[in-house]
Amino acid sequence: MRNADAAVEADDKPSELLSEWEWLRARRFLFGEMLLFALLSLIASFVLSHDAIILAADPEATLACSINPFLDCAKVGLTWQANLFGFPNAFLGLISEPVVITIAVASLAGVRFPRWFMFTANLVYLLGVIFAYWLLFQSTYEIGALCPWCILVTISTTFVFVSMTHWNILENNLYLKPEAHRRAVAFAKGGWITISLIGWLALVVILEVFRWAPAFL
Repeated sequence: MRNADAAVEADDKPSELLSEWEWLRARRFLFGEMLLFALLSLIASFVLSHDAIILAADPEATLACSINPFLDCAKVGLTWQANLFGFPNAFLGLISEPVVITIAVASLAGVRFPRWFMFTANLVYLLGVIFAYWLLFQSTYEIGALCPWCILVTISTTFVFVSMTHWNILENNLYLKPEAHRRAVAFAKGGWITISLIGWLALVVILEVFRWAPAFL
C-alpha cells in the first residue's frame, strides 16, 4: 500500500524532468499563449454570434466580412453546418473560451488545478479542435466559401489546444506511464511540439491554396 500511495503522490507532483527555471518559464509562456488565443477566439465568437442574430432576422443581410464569393461569412452562416446543434456554433465559443481564460489567468497567478481537471479540459478542448477543423473542411469543400472569423477561431483553438497539451505533458496530467511521460517531456523540451504545430498549419495553408488557387487563375 505504501508503494502505491507513493506512486500516486509522485504522479501528482510537477515533472521532475524540468528545472525550476524551465518550469516557471514554461508556465508563463504557455498560459500567456493560451490566454492570448482564447481572447482572440472569444472576440471572434462574439462577432460570429452577433452576425448570426443579424442573419436570423434578415437572411439577405450583407455582413462586413462578406468580402467576395470566396470570403463570405453570410453564405457560411446560413448553412446547417453553422448551426449544427440547432443554434449558432459561435455560442459554444462564448461558453468555452471564458473557461479557458479563467484557467490561464488563474494559472499565471500561481493556481495549480487538479490533475483530473486539466486532463478533462484537454479532452474537451480536443473535441472543440476537431469540430473547428470539421467546419473548416465543410467550408472549403462543401459550402464553397470561407468565413474569416471562423478561420480565426480555428487558428486560435489550435494554439490553445497545443499550449494546454504542452503544459499537461510537462505536468504529467495526461496519465501517461513513466516511460511514455519521459519521452513526451523530451519531445516537448526538444521543440518538437512547436515544429509539429508549424508543420500542421503549413499543411492546412497548402491545402487551402490548392483548393482556392484555381479560381483565381
